[in-house]
Amino acid sequence: MNTTVKLVKAIKDKPAPVSSRRKYFIVGGFLLFGLLLMEGVLRKVYGFTDAVLMREDKDFEYIPIPQKRYRFLKNNFYNSYSQRNREITAADSEVILGFGDSVLNGGVQTDQDSLATTLLTNYLTKKNKQNILVTNIAAGSWGPDNCYAYLKKYGNFGAKKILLVVSSHDAYDNMNFEKIVGVIPSYPTKQYAFGITELFDRYLYPRYIAQYIAPQETKTPSKNDNLLISKYQEGMHFNSGFSHFAAYADSAKIPLLIYLHADQEELKRGAYNSQGAEIIAFCAQHHIPLIKELDYAFQEDDYRDGIHLSDKGQRHLYSILKSQY
Repeated sequence: MNTTVKLVKAIKDKPAPVSSRRKYFIVGGFLLFGLLLMEGVLRKVYGFTDAVLMREDKDFEYIPIPQKRYRFLKNNFYNSYSQRNREITAADSEVILGFGDSVLNGGVQTDQDSLATTLLTNYLTKKNKQNILVTNIAAGSWGPDNCYAYLKKYGNFGAKKILLVVSSHDAYDNMNFEKIVGVIPSYPTKQYAFGITELFDRYLYPRYIAQYIAPQETKTPSKNDNLLISKYQEGMHFNSGFSHFAAYADSAKIPLLIYLHADQEELKRGAYNSQGAEIIAFCAQHHIPLIKELDYAFQEDDYRDGIHLSDKGQRHLYSILKSQY
């Protein structure tokens, strides 16, 4: 082997300079620091790995477990009866049972103190100078039959009044006990180990990546937070929860008030759809007091999406209910 070849081989076999290895360590260190910082921000600031957890229930499909969470800069509290309100105590002189779905519940994007039920509780307590509690017994995509099943299972807690918040799609949104808890990401039973994993797996991948990897398939819709239309409506009956609440309120001598929420499409049309019309007809036929939200000049900024209320919308809902109680 000549001298030139030996020299070239020696140069190739020579270990990388210390400065080059340091660069790798520095870059790796910055990447690790960035990941740790991102994980910390996701956890401490945005509440990742602190999702509202759910459980299955044989009577009303599913419900949040008792818990206290901090998620997306908002506080979420569910008492020992899985109600999104403080605990019911012996000091409460009056309880108003508030039932509904994700509209009343508010979801993780609504802080506990911004809920219409919390605002109404505080107002009535101050106004009457005694403890009055308006409950928030609700879960995403619950229908009146879910709500009544809860009432039947746990009783009325000595309530003097009942409030049922519904939307037009609730007319045929019947329980089907489809397995969704622990299956659909919006109904988790356990926390992710890492915030970065949750961000990617629950939000980034399904919303921004999956559509480019595999074509969208047409599937039978599953019951979840964002399901805004009735499921398997053909051949189904008008939700039994309406008649059950009417009969219960009559037999227990507890006044029932139904509040008919409007989605943004109905807001734009200025009229409820055919299912909303059925709910209105049912209330008229059974002489049930009904609040039609379309009568109260809601605006687009009262919504955070097609159906759910923003903080402003929750205050608007509170102001309407305040006039009733």
